[in-house]
Amino acid sequence: QVQLVESGGGLVQAGDSLSVSCAASGRTSSVYAMAWFRQAPGKEHEFVARINWSSGRTYYGEPVKGRFFISRDNARKTVYLQMNSLQPEDTAVYYCAADAGSSNLFYTQRNKYQYWGQGTQVTVSS
Repeated sequence: QVQLVESGGGLVQAGDSLSVSCAASGRTSSVYAMAWFRQAPGKEHEFVARINWSSGRTYYGEPVKGRFFISRDNARKTVYLQMNSLQPEDTAVYYCAADAGSSNLFYTQRNKYQYWGQGTQVTVSS
C-alpha cells in the first residue's frame, strides 16, 4: 500500500502563486508515476499534471500548461505542484494520485491510479 498526504492549499487572489505538495509513504518502490487531479464543485475530476518517478518526465493538462509545474524530490518521496497566475476557475480540491501499474506518461484517466490522497482545497478569489 501507498499512503499520500497533500498539504499547502489555501486562499489566494487571482494572479497569485501557490504551491501544494504530496508526501508518499509505504510501498513507494512500486510507484511508477505521480499525478495531480482537481475537482471543482459540481464537476468531474480533471487531470492536471503527471510526473514519472524515475525519469522526471512530465505531462500537463491543457488548462494549466505554461502556468503549473510539477516536480518531485526522490529523497523526500514528495511531489510538488507549483501553480502560477492562478485564476478563479482554478478553484478546486486538488488530489495527489500514484500509479503503481505503468510508466505511460500520458495516463490522464482517474482509473489508471491506484492510490489517492485526501485532497487539499485551493480557492482563488477574483
